[in-house]
Amino acid sequence: MDLFTPIDETPVIQVPGLELHLDVITPEQEQKLMEWIDAQPWLEDLSRKVQHYGYRYDYRARSIDVSSRLGDLPQMLQRLATHLSDNQSALPFAPEQAIVNEYQPGQGISAHVDCEPCFGPDIASLSLGSTAVMKFTHLATKEVVDITLPRRSIVVLSGESRTAWSHAIPARKSDVISGTKQPRGRRVSVTFRTVLLT
Repeated sequence: MDLFTPIDETPVIQVPGLELHLDVITPEQEQKLMEWIDAQPWLEDLSRKVQHYGYRYDYRARSIDVSSRLGDLPQMLQRLATHLSDNQSALPFAPEQAIVNEYQPGQGISAHVDCEPCFGPDIASLSLGSTAVMKFTHLATKEVVDITLPRRSIVVLSGESRTAWSHAIPARKSDVISGTKQPRGRRVSVTFRTVLLT
């Protein structure tokens, strides 16, 4: 049996170009992914723990080049990447790079647009372990849209959502979702991208 289940298409229309696909893996598959991730070495040079695969991204220089190549994606991540690239409704490319981020309750990531000279036009991020709210802000109008990212969901950014909106995970220990305060647990994200080399 394939490790990954079919993707449930649930389009999100508040941010143009953004798609959210729910329950793309089962709880058992999520657990196996988390166990595999936790068996790999973590880098702790940021305020959160990260793992780089395919290519290492230089956060300070906001750059990536041939010398950043680490090798092929590990088999576990390649299987997930192949699943995503084979399902055109989820992601119409084969990812070459992955970054795994760990967010403990109270940790987040500041507003940013993924480096446009570094990465291709589509980005996909899988949420594991805990649900969180991602805050999107339109760069020109400053309109703000909060998108709930349930655990075991994939958010895909393309078009305007990739380039005209910044995204962030606010650093807090709980989120208000559908009017209810929900505490965060440990969340791990796996973000897939293609690499543009100059």
